[in-house]
Amino acid sequence: MRGSGRRVTRIGIGQLHCPYCGLPQDRVPTLEHDWVLLEPEMRVPAHLVPAEHRWIETSDGKVTVYGVCPVDGAQQCRIEHRLACAGQALPDLWPWLTSMRSENGRKALRQETDPEPPPGDAPLPNVG
Repeated sequence: MRGSGRRVTRIGIGQLHCPYCGLPQDRVPTLEHDWVLLEPEMRVPAHLVPAEHRWIETSDGKVTVYGVCPVDGAQQCRIEHRLACAGQALPDLWPWLTSMRSENGRKALRQETDPEPPPGDAPLPNVG
C-alpha cells in the first residue's frame, strides 16, 4: 500500500503567534514530554514569580515548573505567554506583570499600524 505522497510536517521548537494578541510566543518542550508557550526573550528573577508559575530552563533546552521555596536570589525563570498576553483577561497576579501586559498591548497595536521592517532591511543612518 502506498502513502499519499505528502510529507508529514511536525511543529517543532520555535515561535508561534498568539491568536489573542498576535505577538510571538516561544514553543518549548517540557521534561514531562509536553509543550508550553512561553513569553519570548524574558527572564525574570524567580523570587518574583509564585512557585506554580516558574518555568526553569534545563541544560538540554527543556523547561520544568520549579516549585522550590525559597529560591536562590540569582535564579532566573520564564513565564507562560498567557500570563503576559494583553489580549486575555487575567487577574492581576503581580504588579510587574500588569505593566508587561500593558506594554504588550501597546506593542501589538504598533505592530498592526506600523509593522517593523525585518532586521537588516532598515537603511543605515548617514553618519558623515
